[in-house]
Amino acid sequence: MRVLLVDDEEELVTTLAERLSLRGIHVDWATDGEGALQLARSNLYDIAVLDVKIPKISGIRLKSELKKLSPGMKFIFVTGHGSEDDFRAGTAEAGEGYYLVKPVNIDILIQKMNEVLRVKEGE
Repeated sequence: MRVLLVDDEEELVTTLAERLSLRGIHVDWATDGEGALQLARSNLYDIAVLDVKIPKISGIRLKSELKKLSPGMKFIFVTGHGSEDDFRAGTAEAGEGYYLVKPVNIDILIQKMNEVLRVKEGE
């Protein structure tokens, strides 16, 4: 599994990347949308885990750009703002995907990534 993590909180994204790597998951990370797009231009990812509010390009807009580069990529959104219900109501344009509220529980994140991949395989 190849995962792209994007969050402007460098400590959070590096910690998540390290914890996922320890579990055998290949992870690259970026702290803004432009960095994420650079990585996606030279690597293929199964899943992108995107913070909704990141510098330069919002997580919602970044999803659209990443889909152009890799139509099969799946997405999980994370947010530190409000509840999951608030997030879903405010980001209907995000389309399919999973939503997690920060702080992110690593076990739940891995569970959601596995769910996303099962959905992908069933397409």
